[in-house]
Amino acid sequence: MDIIFATATQLAAAIRSRDISALEVLEAYLEQISERNPALNAIITMDADAARARARAADAALARDESWGPLHGVPFTLKDAHSTAGMRTTAGCEALEGNVPHADGTVAARLKGAGGILVGKTNLPPMLDDWQSCNPLFGRTSNPWDVARTPGGSSGGAAAAVAAGMTAFDIGTDLSGSLRVPAHFCGVYGLKPTEQRVSSAGLRRHPGKEHTVRVMAGIGPMARSVDDLILISRLIAGPDGCDFDVSPVPVGGVAELALRDLRVAVAPNFPDFPLAGVIRNSLVAFAEELEPLCAAVEEPALPPLDYTAEGKSAADLIAMMVGVYHPKDGDPAATLGQYMEALRKRERTIATWERFFERWDVLLCPAAMTTAFPHCPRDTKLDVDGEGVEYSMIGAHTTLFNYTGQPAVVIPVSHDADGLPIGAQLVTKRWDESRLLAMARAIAQVTGAFRRPPGY
Repeated sequence: MDIIFATATQLAAAIRSRDISALEVLEAYLEQISERNPALNAIITMDADAARARARAADAALARDESWGPLHGVPFTLKDAHSTAGMRTTAGCEALEGNVPHADGTVAARLKGAGGILVGKTNLPPMLDDWQSCNPLFGRTSNPWDVARTPGGSSGGAAAAVAAGMTAFDIGTDLSGSLRVPAHFCGVYGLKPTEQRVSSAGLRRHPGKEHTVRVMAGIGPMARSVDDLILISRLIAGPDGCDFDVSPVPVGGVAELALRDLRVAVAPNFPDFPLAGVIRNSLVAFAEELEPLCAAVEEPALPPLDYTAEGKSAADLIAMMVGVYHPKDGDPAATLGQYMEALRKRERTIATWERFFERWDVLLCPAAMTTAFPHCPRDTKLDVDGEGVEYSMIGAHTTLFNYTGQPAVVIPVSHDADGLPIGAQLVTKRWDESRLLAMARAIAQVTGAFRRPPGY
């Protein structure tokens, strides 16, 4: 077994059966980090000594026939927005440079409680607010497929670390595509669950306040297989007695689904959204591969929405929430009436998409308008087939489903002429993560397993 590119599921099984020790796995990852991280700058905080001590304890526990849980001995990293006891958590902000939490947030606590070994924290933009992962504390993270390009943001360090074999998995956050765009850019798998499925207790977005975003946001795993998304998402989901926005909706098991039973709706693009031809062509070709295998694969009429206006409504709602604590350019905070009207408008859109998913099991659509773009200032127009497009449009395809709160998975499907990964986004109705993951697992069998970057 190739330790550093094995899946977390494979590593957990190998450690549990004592085919390999937790310490051996950890040392393999530490060696990979030492070799690869200087060029990528994906992992920005580490505690190798503490990780080694926990790995030794994990091996000693197994020798006594004790199991800590389904991740017993598996190393992992966390995006540097999740609070971690004794390990700094900065959200990329200078004001939090010295912030060392006394307690784990819910995500960290649940992963450690399941036997995982925290190795370090991964890079992100300040306050999780950019499509690249660069901040004044730690500098810029590069994409392992091409270091001249970004791995995306805000979970760019997480995606780069997973793709480069420096961690078994990471946990991203996603308010407008912050998890799914990096997964697409780096050729890994990522799940944005239904909003309020995973507790945000301990998540830091801003220096002053916690829990500043009440809707649209999601927290989910990034890994090298759908099976890992299934394993990890079930560990971190559900109420915790701290974040009372998390709904007590049962997290069901993930059954095996046959492709022949699936009705797949295909949207090679959304009206008026810019999209590189290579991404559109890739999705059309992938849909053609699926067509003889599924009950139906069609390009149906999409919900009758003004998609440009939907994107603006989503951006406005995010600005209302964030602007309460960090208003831009002196803009006044939104009134309660404006916020309630924004939620009412959003509910109509949610209902429209939920009706769409009464007819279709899953929607196959783009994850972003380009593949990974070169490092650049955030006011740069991005090249989409020779046209300069506003930087903010990189998240147009993903933000639609933050606005509705629906779960979405990104899986790698192909590569462009430069060898850069292209991901497909799979979406379904709210609260149906288990079936979405089952569908993603079936569909991913057509694309093949994770492919490591050249030279890795």
